[in-house]
Amino acid sequence: MKERIIMIGANGQIGSELATALRSRFGAENVITSDIREPHASREDEIFEIINVLDKSALKRLFEKYKPTQVYLLAAMLSATGEKYPQKAWDLNINGLLNVLDLALEFDIKKIFWPSSIAVFGPHSPKQNTDQYCVMDPVSIYGVSKLAGERLCEYYHHKYDLDIRSIRYPGIISWKTAPGGGTTDYAIDIFIEALKHGQYACFLSANTALPMLYMEDAVRGTIELMDAPSEQISIRSSYNLAGLSFTPAEIAEEIKKILPNFEMSYVDYDPRQAIADSWPASIDDSYARNDWSWEPKFDLASITEDMIANLKTNV
Repeated sequence: MKERIIMIGANGQIGSELATALRSRFGAENVITSDIREPHASREDEIFEIINVLDKSALKRLFEKYKPTQVYLLAAMLSATGEKYPQKAWDLNINGLLNVLDLALEFDIKKIFWPSSIAVFGPHSPKQNTDQYCVMDPVSIYGVSKLAGERLCEYYHHKYDLDIRSIRYPGIISWKTAPGGGTTDYAIDIFIEALKHGQYACFLSANTALPMLYMEDAVRGTIELMDAPSEQISIRSSYNLAGLSFTPAEIAEEIKKILPNFEMSYVDYDPRQAIADSWPASIDDSYARNDWSWEPKFDLASITEDMIANLKTNV
């Protein structure tokens, strides 16, 4: 059976690169991207539709038009932005998901991908090697909505046998797309500022360790999860996924190996610090490794080299 994919929220950090990978695999004619606004740079072979995921009638017309076999729902308001607009964040993150889940049942969609986040963890979750199953008490509206979304996904799977798959993404690092309002955005901003100005004022403290993942690994891991046979998927809430963990001080030192004059400073206070302090420092992703053979390929040194090499021509 030929796959036809609709991606909702395709203009974001993950969506723009994941869509490219899916087009390469399934053909541009079989990957329909959509977002609430036009993309900054469109492709000649891109099939793109303006859609508001909260408009269920419009969403239904989109499904009727393209008859997808898979849907990737990436539309969301992230952690830092969500704290400014908590009601809007809840509405988008939860009601958008519910609209897609209900329509997936109506249209008999074969597979759904929906991303969760390490934001589901909180101050009482284990900080080191955080388990797949543990206390989850998120402190941000983004984390609260993602935890609620995980429960909805598992509920729809068990009640309706809907094939929903999900990853709890850590911070995503990419040179191709701008940060989208997340707490881990410093790990992208630092490279841009290092090349532009030779210095960076970090909004997180020097020793704040957070789990991170390079975009190439994130895209590959997502596709590997969607490719896995259904009987191998044991987690129907969302899989822990880890690449590596590092602190702002550690990434600064790695940058200095390539840009010796780089200078790092730290701001006195930023509300994102409290969010970061509630998140894990490292993640146990053994379920993903055991169920669908997940394994990251990039470490801090290779990420730093690749980011600087590529951003030199784009900054």
